[in-house]
Amino acid sequence: MRCFINHASLPRFSYHQITFKPQAVHGVGLLGKTAIITGSNTGVGFETARQLLHLGLNKLTLAVRSEEKGRVAATTLSPSDVNRVEVWHLDLREYDSVTGHDETIQVNYLSTTLLAILLLPVVKAARANQLAPTRITFTSSEGAAWAKFNLSQETPILAALDKEEQGVDTVDRMFVSKLLGQLFLNELAKRLPPSVAVINPASAGSIIMRRVANTAVVGARMMTDAILNHGEQAHGQFLSFQPLVPTAPIIYAAEGEKVTKQLWKEMLEELAFVCPEDILQAVRA
Repeated sequence: MRCFINHASLPRFSYHQITFKPQAVHGVGLLGKTAIITGSNTGVGFETARQLLHLGLNKLTLAVRSEEKGRVAATTLSPSDVNRVEVWHLDLREYDSVTGHDETIQVNYLSTTLLAILLLPVVKAARANQLAPTRITFTSSEGAAWAKFNLSQETPILAALDKEEQGVDTVDRMFVSKLLGQLFLNELAKRLPPSVAVINPASAGSIIMRRVANTAVVGARMMTDAILNHGEQAHGQFLSFQPLVPTAPIIYAAEGEKVTKQLWKEMLEELAFVCPEDILQAVRA
């Protein structure tokens, strides 16, 4: 008997969370390569940094909220070569032109979106000197498919999420932030050719479920695999426990197109101070 479980279902996630044991990435040389990892002084980000350095990464940038903690992490990662790892201050909770948003949405969606757009000109400029396109991989979650907040009935979407209401489900808000990220990346992938950069969301599993939590090392193995082991076919695709799987079901539904267009419009308005459309047009040229 064969059992088929919906890729977006909690049973499928729970099964893989318990049974899947990813191996460390081997056979990939990163000599001459540079990586920037956000939130990298602890947890999955830190362990991903460690694994990339183990594979021969030349230069690593830890983009972190606390520079002091970042410097401690840098010394731990590369005690014998202090120039191999540098620390940048990056606080995704805020950026100069915009305040007042729900913090989870701000960190996991808006600021991450801004960072991705600002990286595109750098990626385009570097492409001529690289054999393969740059990888931009976002930490996502299977929880994007479980969000209860009805995006299709709320316009504008970001304003609805900013409303301070009693009893906001913080777990659902996290799922919503990951869903927004998948919707954005799905649209961005249509506008940016994979020959310039391969952009995709990936899951590190759960490191907070007490009884079946992954260690940060295991979560990092899945992120490192997403960064290194999948080519242009992974552009805009979601990696869950390493294979490419469908993103949240709403993205494939009729309402998903409507929500995506609305969210993209709001993103352009929110980040107008960096002219996202101009950046995308220049990168595609």
